[in-house]
Amino acid sequence: MGAERENLWQKGIAMASTAVKPDLDLIWSEVDDQRRRTVAMLEALTDDQWDHPSLCEGWTVRHVAAHLTGQRMHLADVVRFVAAHPSLLRAGSLNRMIDRSARLQAALPTGEIIDLIRAGIGSRRHNSFIAPAGSLSDTLVHAQDIAIPLGLDLEMRATAAGIAVDHIWATRHGWTGSVFRQLPLDGYRLVATDVDWAAGSGPRITGPASALLLLVTGRRIALERLGGDGAAQLKMQTQPA
Repeated sequence: MGAERENLWQKGIAMASTAVKPDLDLIWSEVDDQRRRTVAMLEALTDDQWDHPSLCEGWTVRHVAAHLTGQRMHLADVVRFVAAHPSLLRAGSLNRMIDRSARLQAALPTGEIIDLIRAGIGSRRHNSFIAPAGSLSDTLVHAQDIAIPLGLDLEMRATAAGIAVDHIWATRHGWTGSVFRQLPLDGYRLVATDVDWAAGSGPRITGPASALLLLVTGRRIALERLGGDGAAQLKMQTQPA
């Protein structure tokens, strides 16, 4: 971590044990960084890789990338999109609307999907009712939803992951938490080993903030990178039938 970025971290990151809000300059710097690397990754993919299953159930890499094109929609933008695609009114739930929207966007040419993600670099526009830290979380997690099943090593900065996991943990029982598969994390203590972050109480689940972020957003595969008595217990608790 560079000295300037580390100083921003020390001054601005919100820890679960404090009421300090994260520094917005730091958040948007990390969003831009992740978007650049996501674009570079997408530009290098083959057609077969675009059609490969992602970590999001029922979505291919293309669907996830298409979903990332919709991170800067204000309420008026949503109204216009729904007006152009009235079938979305029959979605019946937030998750089904998100799914259908991604499938509609996935019909765009590959280059246009990439260009729409690239257009977000340098922008501080974010979806209505979603905090900037939520945009960061979405950007980080969905990039891994693409990279991990393709066997690609896409870095997630510890600084960014620390901000994001703190935000997701704090909001996991709110309406935005409903978009994630909820793992039974109440009753565990999550402890990051690369940033100063911990939350919860109970058996410890320890590891990098990037893996903890994937865990709190419902990606069970993250347990492969996590340790502690709590990780072993959670593996058993969430073992597929």
